[in-house]
Amino acid sequence: MLRRSEALLQSRPDVPSAALNPEMTAEERFQNTTLRPILQTQNNLLLAVFRHYIGKHKNAYFALGSEAREGYIENAIQKDIKFRNALKGMIIGQFTLEEYEGYKQHSSALNKRMMQMVINRIKDQMQLFEAPVLLQ
Repeated sequence: MLRRSEALLQSRPDVPSAALNPEMTAEERFQNTTLRPILQTQNNLLLAVFRHYIGKHKNAYFALGSEAREGYIENAIQKDIKFRNALKGMIIGQFTLEEYEGYKQHSSALNKRMMQMVINRIKDQMQLFEAPVLLQ
């Protein structure tokens, strides 16, 4: 049986757009080597959790225009502490122990990056949250 760290690393996709270069800060390197692959792996779960969040909040999202929906996404993730912490947990839970040690050193900056990446990812896929239309 593989160790947990090995299994986690093997389950992550390669992200060609996550380039590395020697001038990168530790936070940028962590973002590209750890956060991007985890977010790609967890994408469907993040979308399902946000869809559930919309439902728990009386589907108010669907009454909004496009720009207001973007604001709703930002507000949900930045202002709803419980929701934000749940999202962070889904991502941090995919760290190896070594990655977690690196994360602890820069947690404040990495949390901001992480949540901004989640916001952007959900905004980029807003069309998936359209209310389903039933064919008659």
